[in-house]
Amino acid sequence: MTERSEVIAFPAKNRVADIKRCVKMLDMLHGDEASRFWRDECRALAAHLLNLGYDDSAMRHEVMEFQNAVQTELWAASQYEETARRETY
Repeated sequence: MTERSEVIAFPAKNRVADIKRCVKMLDMLHGDEASRFWRDECRALAAHLLNLGYDDSAMRHEVMEFQNAVQTELWAASQYEETARRETY
């Protein structure tokens, strides 16, 4: 007798190394280059999740969660920089 097993990927929003890598790249890139990088990253994540067997809805949810995590880190970094800039004056 065999049982069907289901692959459960580590939630994209908790992939700290990937989030930090994306934040670093987005901080360095600007304009079209940043947009292209971000679009490629999200598409690669979507393709990876679909290859793991995620349905379209679950894949979209994971990608949105990852995008939110990166945006949150970008915002936190900008707040840290703003605070540091104020302290030097």
